[in-house]
Amino acid sequence: MIILGIETSCDETAISIVEAEGGLADLNFKILGSAVNSQIKIHEPYGGVVPNLAKREHQKNLPIVLEEALKKAQLDLSKIDLITVTVGPGLEPALWVGITFAEELGKKWNIPIVPANHMEGHLVSVLLHPKAKIKMMTNDVVLKDVNFQTAHLEFPVLGLLISGGHTELIFLESWLEKEKIGETQDDAVGEAFDKVARMMGLPYPGGPEISRLAEIAREKNINLETKFPRPMIHSKDLNFSFSGLKTSVLYYIKKIEKLEEKEKYEIAREFEDAVIETLVSKTKKAIEKYSPKTLIIGGGVIANKALRENFLKLKENYPELEILIPEKTLTTDNGTMIAAAGFIEYLRGKKSVGKLKAQGNLDIN
Repeated sequence: MIILGIETSCDETAISIVEAEGGLADLNFKILGSAVNSQIKIHEPYGGVVPNLAKREHQKNLPIVLEEALKKAQLDLSKIDLITVTVGPGLEPALWVGITFAEELGKKWNIPIVPANHMEGHLVSVLLHPKAKIKMMTNDVVLKDVNFQTAHLEFPVLGLLISGGHTELIFLESWLEKEKIGETQDDAVGEAFDKVARMMGLPYPGGPEISRLAEIAREKNINLETKFPRPMIHSKDLNFSFSGLKTSVLYYIKKIEKLEEKEKYEIAREFEDAVIETLVSKTKKAIEKYSPKTLIIGGGVIANKALRENFLKLKENYPELEILIPEKTLTTDNGTMIAAAGFIEYLRGKKSVGKLKAQGNLDIN
C-alpha cells in the first residue's frame, strides 16, 4: 500500500510518501519520498509560532511540498492508495489547512483518507531506523535524507513523548491498547526550554540554543553553584511539572543585573541537567512499575544530545530493555510518522466518516 502522509500541526509543512506492508504484528515501512518546509525564519521575529502565519504558510507551501515529495518518490497521485493527515493535537488553524488539502486530494483522485494522531506518530517514528545518509537541501533548510529499514519492537512498550506541547508517559500492550500513565501538570518540557531561553535573551528557537550552551559548559566544566529544583521527582505518581523549575530560573536571573556569557553557560547547563534528571527519574520509576520490554522516546525534545545520551545509559541498569530513539530527522514533525500512524489506524479499521475535524487537544487513544 502506498500512503501519502500530510503533517501541518504546527510550523512544519511536511509530506511523505511511504510504502507500508504487513499487519499490526509485522509492520514494515519504506520511505519513497519525503519533503519538509520549515517556517522557523518566519516566526523567529515573534519568539514563537504565530498560528495565523503558520496557516498562511501551510496554504502556500503544501502544493510545493507535495510536488517535491512525489518527484522524489517518482510517482504521481494516481499511484497513492491512502491519504493520512494529522487531525490533532496541534494548532487548529494549521491543522485545518492540512485537513482541507487532504480532503481536496481525496475527492479529486478518489483516494480514501484516514485521520492520524500527531503524538501517536511520534511513537511510531522509532520503527524507522537509518541505513545510510546523504545530505539534501529543502528550501532554506539543510536536512538529512535517510534510507530507512523497519525496526521491530517487543510489547509491552513504555513510551515517553517529549515535545513543545507535550510531556507524557504512555504504556502500550499493543499498537491498539494504550494508556496514558503520566503527564505534565503545567508546562511541557519543550515549552519550558523555550520560555527559559526567552528569559535569557536567547534567539528563537530557544531549546537548541540552551542545549548548545549547556554542552559548552560541560566541555569547559562550568557549573552553577545554585541548584535548580527537580519538580515532582519524589512524587509517588508518574506526572511531571516544569513550571516551578522555570520560575526558579526566572528568580535567579532577576538577581543578576546583566547576564554575562559565563552565567548563560551556567544557567543553561543547570537547567538542562534538572530537566534530564527529572525525565530520566520518572521514566525509571515507570520501568520499575510496568516492566516493559521496549522503551520508546519520541518528540522534538529527544533531538537534544545530552538527553539522548542519558536515556541510552539506562541500558546499564536495564540490559534486557530495548531502547528506541528516532533518527534526528524523524524527531521533528514529519509526514513519514503520520503515514505510519495512519496505516495503523487503517489496520484497526478506522476510516474517514464525513468531514474530518481539527482537534487541537486530541489525546492518545
